[in-house]
Amino acid sequence: MNNSAEKILDNIFDIMQNLYDEMRINADGQNNHLRVFEIFAELGRTLADADRASFWRWDKRNHKLLTTAATGTEQIIIDDSTGLVGRAISENRTIVTNDPYNHPDFNAAVDKQTGYVTKSVLVMPVANCRSEIIGAFQVINKIDSETGFDEISDAKRLSIAAFICGMALESDIFFADSQHDKLTELKNRLALQSDFQTRYEKILRDGKSLAMIMCDIDFFKRVNDTFGHNAGDAILKHVAKILRTSIRKNDGAYRWGGEEFILILDDSTLADAKNLAERIRQTVMNSVCNFNGDALKVTMSFGVSEISAGLSIEDNVKIADDRLYRAKETGRNRVIAD
Repeated sequence: MNNSAEKILDNIFDIMQNLYDEMRINADGQNNHLRVFEIFAELGRTLADADRASFWRWDKRNHKLLTTAATGTEQIIIDDSTGLVGRAISENRTIVTNDPYNHPDFNAAVDKQTGYVTKSVLVMPVANCRSEIIGAFQVINKIDSETGFDEISDAKRLSIAAFICGMALESDIFFADSQHDKLTELKNRLALQSDFQTRYEKILRDGKSLAMIMCDIDFFKRVNDTFGHNAGDAILKHVAKILRTSIRKNDGAYRWGGEEFILILDDSTLADAKNLAERIRQTVMNSVCNFNGDALKVTMSFGVSEISAGLSIEDNVKIADDRLYRAKETGRNRVIAD
């Protein structure tokens, strides 16, 4: 084995050791999850002897491509019908260009913004175990070559990282799907319990405030009895959309079960949460859900509390739930925060 090949192999062993240690020792929720994909990107960069590497996830629901991990740049989000990555995914084939600025699918916007010069690109689609394309691996600028990437030899090397990433991403997607409600596309109860342990408890330990809004659709059974369960599903999706668009990026929206929902508000006081709940209450009351020619209208009741660091997620939910119950018992379509 020549010195160059031995050096590459040693680098690969170091990366895999780092990956093993990261997964075995440094399990700290979301940060660990992102770090693993960063190591995958570094593995692909090393295998292909490239200057940069990025691993892209295909968000089919929103028709977006986003870098799960990328070396040398911040996260990039693009439409799934654009760029070399979009082309590789749509045609399910490896794409190599050693003259990117003259390639019709190459997007030079990032280079223009950063001053980086792209000389060669290799993009390989990534599939799951059912042969469904779920992402792509991209490497940029072959280091020890004047001619750029070779479609056969470099693709063969990169396929190792692409295979590993495909398995990891499939597991990641499966886990994400298990924490989302398919009907409303909000996170579910399992996700709230997980987020509380991996994210919200840390926010509370850092001395920041969190607030909770628990809400319920008034007389929801009447909708199902009068218009049918499909109408009830339409109402649930209608309300979920209002909740999702009423909160900020760092807040969380969850379907707790049935017609009950929970919002977790980052860096918010009880008064902040009460004001938001009132705005949502009015929005829902004044909105219309059109279903099969019927204009359906509903109202909601709300229980609001400030999350206590000394209580479990179940005990915190109970406080908000007790206030929601009082809102239902005292006339519905109202907010109770004390």
